[in-house]
Amino acid sequence: MAGGLVPSGEPEGWHSAVAKLRDKLRDALARKGLSKTQLAARSGLSRTTVQEAFRSEGAVPSAETVVALARVLGLPEVEMLELRRRAAARQNEAAAEYAGGPGRPIEQWDPHDLEVHPSGVSASGGSARKLSGYVRRTHDQLLADSVIEVMEGRSRMLVLVGSSSTGKTRACWEAVQPLAERGWRLWHPYDPTRAEAALAELERVAPHTVVWLNEAQHYLGDPLVGERIAAALHSLLTDPSLGPILILGTLWPEYEDQYSAVPRPGSPDPHSRVRELLAGRTVAVPDHFDQAALRTAITLAQEGDSLLADALSRAEADGRVTQDLAGAPELLRRYQHGTPAARALLEAAMDARRLGMSLHLPQAFLTDAAADYLTDRDWDQLTNDWVEAAYTDLARPVHGKQVPLSRTNPRPARRLPTGPAPTRATVPSAGPMRRLADYLEQHGRTVRHHLCPPASFWHAAYVHLKHPGDLNSLAEAAHDRGRSQWAYHLRLRAAETGSPDAMIKMAWVWERAGDHERAESLFWHAAEAGDPRGLKFLGQRREGFRDWEGAEDLYRRAADAGDPDARRGLARLRARVGDLEGAEALYRRAAEEGDPNSLADLMMMLEHAGNREGAEAVARESTVVGYSLCFTILAQMRDEAGDPESAEAIAREAAEDGDISPLLDLWRDRLDAGNLKGAESAFRMAEEVNGGPTPAHLARRMEEEGDQEGAEALALQVADSGDFYILRDLQRMRGEAGDEEGLDTLYRHAADAGHIRSLLGSDWGEYGLDADGSPSSAWDEEEEADPL
Repeated sequence: MAGGLVPSGEPEGWHSAVAKLRDKLRDALARKGLSKTQLAARSGLSRTTVQEAFRSEGAVPSAETVVALARVLGLPEVEMLELRRRAAARQNEAAAEYAGGPGRPIEQWDPHDLEVHPSGVSASGGSARKLSGYVRRTHDQLLADSVIEVMEGRSRMLVLVGSSSTGKTRACWEAVQPLAERGWRLWHPYDPTRAEAALAELERVAPHTVVWLNEAQHYLGDPLVGERIAAALHSLLTDPSLGPILILGTLWPEYEDQYSAVPRPGSPDPHSRVRELLAGRTVAVPDHFDQAALRTAITLAQEGDSLLADALSRAEADGRVTQDLAGAPELLRRYQHGTPAARALLEAAMDARRLGMSLHLPQAFLTDAAADYLTDRDWDQLTNDWVEAAYTDLARPVHGKQVPLSRTNPRPARRLPTGPAPTRATVPSAGPMRRLADYLEQHGRTVRHHLCPPASFWHAAYVHLKHPGDLNSLAEAAHDRGRSQWAYHLRLRAAETGSPDAMIKMAWVWERAGDHERAESLFWHAAEAGDPRGLKFLGQRREGFRDWEGAEDLYRRAADAGDPDARRGLARLRARVGDLEGAEALYRRAAEEGDPNSLADLMMMLEHAGNREGAEAVARESTVVGYSLCFTILAQMRDEAGDPESAEAIAREAAEDGDISPLLDLWRDRLDAGNLKGAESAFRMAEEVNGGPTPAHLARRMEEEGDQEGAEALALQVADSGDFYILRDLQRMRGEAGDEEGLDTLYRHAADAGHIRSLLGSDWGEYGLDADGSPSSAWDEEEEADPL
């Protein structure tokens, strides 16, 4: 039993008790002539619970399970409970050895407390939550393999990636059951916040612990400590003296895409450690049952699983069984057929979540935000009690006990006092809070992705929001959508409430406006608030003023504070004085610390120094760590230097390795330079090497054939995944054709979808856009009045 907790004394007694317990259950089952599925139906237990009770390597069943089985099978309850007590006692003695770390034994957890969606209520009609029978699918085997490996003494991590209500958390729960009998613990970091709990306790995690990171974005995506959590988890996994440890997590696909995306050169890289941690440790969970899974589910239903039978009556056609079990269809129906006021509140909540606000949404914000989601007719028909009526309606649970828009009570922070005790008057209150159901949140991300919230949304955010992170997220969203005035006011409010990122962005506003003193002050404030980028940008200012010593000092302080990008500044200073060897060492150290842009800088330094072979070697090296932009940059440099053959060879090499973007970028660069023949050569080469048209080819053909709507839809879809260049392709084509109306439509759609910065060189919307999407009149940041 490698990797398990075998009782150190009298192991035979433990095995004897648990074996005798299971022998009695098997004999009685045979005498009754029942299947395990029939036994589950008659006892009111899930089929998984029954299977685990009979399985030789399964955990000791709970007392409640033993009593329920004994009653159906006609076994003496007292005798069965005594056998169960002896078996559990020996198991608990083994677990005690590892009781020092966070968490508690797996058998003491209720799956619903670990955020496993309930499937319904007990057959007796009580309020007890119940799980349906479990249908194993492909990802379950990968989970089982990880469990086997940790039982053999190796630490492992697996993150299940799938849409809401696809069974990710339930799969993790089923997977850890074999670890229960070995005395493993399970730790679910949660209080006071998930990220704070994880960071505070990760160093105390003991061997033989399951670290439970359901909805891992709340840990890994935390803007302040997510990277530190990722680094701590990496240490747990890679240090044999700390294991064995099993880390299980769940993520939605959009979060995985966000964390795995490699930024373009010169852009921040906020998730470098998370990207490294997740590499090779994720598995996709399909959003529907395949035919094999459906056949298994149908068999379980026919054998007495009423919950699965009920779900299959609605979901067999599309295979979305887990979503039905979790109540998703009823949630969707409540949204689609709700009153206008209820729909408006839900859509305001959907927009708030997809634009980056935290889970708990202030009710006052939602109420005011909802106004412009209503038509004039619906607004005029609202009654005096519409707010109370709408929230009451949205608080009614659906099948599966989910609530469309539930009232929540966020846990208060519990921290050691660092100053005078706060008084009631000094603690700000956000008032009642609401939380949008997960399934509706994801539905909103899908159906509302290309829509921009109305004016009432931005106004309500400015009036009601107090959390600096929420204010900054919405400021960024407004900026991405061209709503420049709202972006300015929200970002200013975010900076005033303590957001370091907002301070930095406002500093650049003042820097561009020529107010250098104000900019410098904000950079310092951001650094003091814990964001080392403030020091880095101060270093850039010193470098711009040719204060080399001051720049080096600030870059070094920023790097020591955790910003690997600052080492690039140090490397530039080394290169400036001719110390290319020292510069290369700094670039490589920055890359090792999680800044892939440093490899691009190193490659450019070598290319400018005439070391073409060295530059090509770095470009190839960068692809090994998943950073492919070096080939794009190198091809561009060779082309601009008058070496088109080498440029095409570099771009083609990247394409043959699976990255077509350098060839497409070469095509675009040549178009911009007026080299139409060279551009067409690169464009045709891209299609040839790709084995067919790329999205860029398809969008161009749609545009040429007059299908502007189809071309825009494709361009926006590709832009959502991070490639905004096809939007620029359409912009160029419509500009060359003099299609002002088509350009106007493209600009509006790109802005509403959050891609306004993808389009270049246009006077359209020079001062941003009003809330309705029309170009704003001229305004000045220094003179801009409070919007209230």
